[in-house]
Order: sequence, then C-alpha cells, then structure tokens
Amino acid sequence: MADLKNIRAVYFIGIGGIGMSALARYFKSQGKTVNGYDKTETALTRELLKEGIGVEYADNADRVPKDVQLVIYTPAIPADQPGLKYYREHGYEVLKRSDVLGLITESSLNVCVAGTHGKTTISTMIAHILRDSGFGCNAFLGGISSNYNTNFWTSERNVCVVEADEYDRSFLKLHPDIAVISSMDADHLDIYGTGAAVEEAFIAFSGKIKNGGTLINKYGLPLPHPGKNIRQHSYHLSDADAEVVAENIRIGEGSYRFDVSADNWSLQAVTLNIGGRHNIENALAAIAVSKELGLTDEQIREALDRFRGVKRRFEYRARHGGAVYIDDYAHHPSELRALISSAKELYPEKRCVLIFQPHLFSRTRDFAAAFAESLDMADEVILLPVYPARELPIEGISSATILEKMNIREKQILNKNEILDWMKKWKHRKNLLLITAGAGDIDTLVEPLAELIMG
Repeated sequence: MADLKNIRAVYFIGIGGIGMSALARYFKSQGKTVNGYDKTETALTRELLKEGIGVEYADNADRVPKDVQLVIYTPAIPADQPGLKYYREHGYEVLKRSDVLGLITESSLNVCVAGTHGKTTISTMIAHILRDSGFGCNAFLGGISSNYNTNFWTSERNVCVVEADEYDRSFLKLHPDIAVISSMDADHLDIYGTGAAVEEAFIAFSGKIKNGGTLINKYGLPLPHPGKNIRQHSYHLSDADAEVVAENIRIGEGSYRFDVSADNWSLQAVTLNIGGRHNIENALAAIAVSKELGLTDEQIREALDRFRGVKRRFEYRARHGGAVYIDDYAHHPSELRALISSAKELYPEKRCVLIFQPHLFSRTRDFAAAFAESLDMADEVILLPVYPARELPIEGISSATILEKMNIREKQILNKNEILDWMKKWKHRKNLLLITAGAGDIDTLVEPLAELIMG
C-alpha cells in the first residue's frame, strides 16, 4: 500500500460526493495534485474547481490522468465505470474512501460520529466548537458548515472530527478515541438486508473504540457496554434516566434556550440559534464530547451561540412577507418526522407545505408506509419522482407508492417545472411554511423557490 506522504497526485472517482470532496480538500491542503470525476456538475464541484482541484464530467477512460499514485473511489460508483475499470486493469493503487480515511486517522486522536440520522449536525457542531474555542481540530464532515462554507478544515492539533458513515460499513475502518452514536434505525437495507444487521454494524463500530476511550450514545439504543476500559455516557432530549439531558427549554425568535443537566456536571443558559428541537438533542451530544475533551463551560456556550448550522439541515432559505422557507436533507421517515414536527412547533399558525423527493427505489419500497405516516403530518405534500442515485428502477415502485398510502387530502406528484409553476400561483404567501426535503437533486429547486418567495 502506498505511503500517503510520498504520493504526488491523487484521482477521485465520485469527487462531488460530500465525503469524497472533504478528502479531496485534505489532499489539496497537503500540497498534492488533486483531480477527479463526477457524473454531473454541482455547486460543490464548482467550488472544488475554484480551489484548484480539477473535475472531469465525461465518462471516458481516455480522459483520466495517467500520472497518479493513488485512486480513491466511493462505493456508490458502479464497478464498470470506465475510469475505475481502467485504473484497476492497469495496476494502479485503488482504494475506497473509507480505507483512505482510516489511513489518515491511524495516528490521531479521533472523534467519530455515527448514526442513521443526526451525525452530520453533531460532527459539525463538535468541529465548530473545537475550532471556535481555539482548541483546534481537523474536520472531515458530511455536510457544508454554514459558519465556514466547507466540509473540511485542518489544524496543527492532531485531533480529527470525522463523520462516520454506516453505508457499506465504511465506519468500521475508523479508529475512534471518542465515538458518538445518535441513532440505529433501519436504513440502507439494499446493503444490510435487515434492521438487525444495521444494529449489528453499529455495535461493531462501538467495538472499534480504542482502549481507554469513550462511547457517547443516545439513551435507549440497544448497545451493550463496549468493554471494561471504555467509558460510556448516554444523552437524551428529555428522558431523565439518561446521564445528559436538556432542561428548561424556551423558544424565542427561532432560537432555543436551555440548560443541560448531567450526572457529574451542569451547563446553564445555552443558546442554539438554529431551528429544530431535535438539534437540542444533537447539541447535547456535542456538549458531552466537548466536556470529555476538557473545554470550559464558557467556551462551549460561546461557540454554540455562534453556530450557524449545516447547509441543507433545517436551513432557512427565505423569510419574506410572512412566508418561511426551510430546506433540509431529510430522506428517512424518522428525519422527516423530526423536521415537520420541529417546523410546525416554531410556526404553528402557518400552513405547512412539504415538497419531498424520495431517494432510492429500494428505500421507497422498504419504507413507503413509514414515509406516508410522516408526510401526513404536513398540511399539504408535493412529491417529486424518485431520485434513483445508484439504482435501476424497481418494477411497481414509484412516488405513487407513497402517495397512495397517505391520508391527507392535499397531495400530488409534480416534476420540477410544475413545482415552480405551482409556486408562482400560490395565493396565501404570508401564511406559508414551505419545506423542501430529500437527498437527491431537489437542491436544484432551492434557489428558484427562494427567489420566487423573495420576489
């Protein structure tokens, strides 16, 4: 295996992925020549180009650079992708993103954040607190920090905050000193097969914690104690049986104020200036990690007060004339439930209209009833066609599979152009709470919708 220090040039296949782009930025920061391929141009690939990272969109093996010492790919890329096939057939060093991330973090103190939902916000919160306080860290995130407009940054301190991805069991390549597990819901059943297999993978991840390390998990998860030399702490938004809980929660002007009670410490008067009650619980995990690392109460309080969230995580995109527009990455029934309930709690007087793009035919098939139940919490729902990502269509499965199971009256399936036409005709703008949600290419609607609301 190549020594990362001696590598001069790296090529990424799937460079536009959120985890891949963080790695690409890492190698660029190390003075390497970095290029890559992705299927489509996005705002993120345009940012990479501005940073001096080459991006190719043509599916052509003749276009890939030959003078590279390491090729990194994401498992979402099909095995017959021409560039990947060329490099494998010609004897190049070809590694998965998870293998490379494991190599990078072999000799650092690592905070690894896992969970079927919540991990992006928690890892970004932790990395922000460490950066804002001056403690310092290297950050490999699965979302774009709104404070810094990036998913990667570096520091002289040999501490890494890593979003630990359960897809394809990638997180089992990591070496946590502190591991956070926020949730273990059934997901990625195209990979795991059963919810029980998902739980087994998270238990295996907790078993990767280094001797003398710490596990911080949401209270109630089916996790055995990871070992006699591992400390374990639990957190929960409200369950008093957890070690770390939130108390005296107040809502005001889109912000939350609360106190934190723990078995051996407390933290008063925390302000969180992002929406979503579930983000209070995410903050509890980040606070617990920060206390474990020895940060002071004032450092934690001040950093959280300055935290501006993660792009596409309960992100306010427009507030005008009484209308409120929130965009979110939610693509699992549990995430949608938390998103809708939090938004309606903040804006109970407004009509909640949700535009949702189902992600993957397999997930649509596996969770159709659960999606319908969550979406029924909105006043009106518009579904986009299923975003296939890495999958081929499954016979009989479409957005209509979800729509048919929903009970609310105001529901329909529209394409993107039809949604924009619908928005232009909206009559009661001042009463509108608009939410877009999904992990596919629904983000291309966000700017046009925001402009229509602001206009």
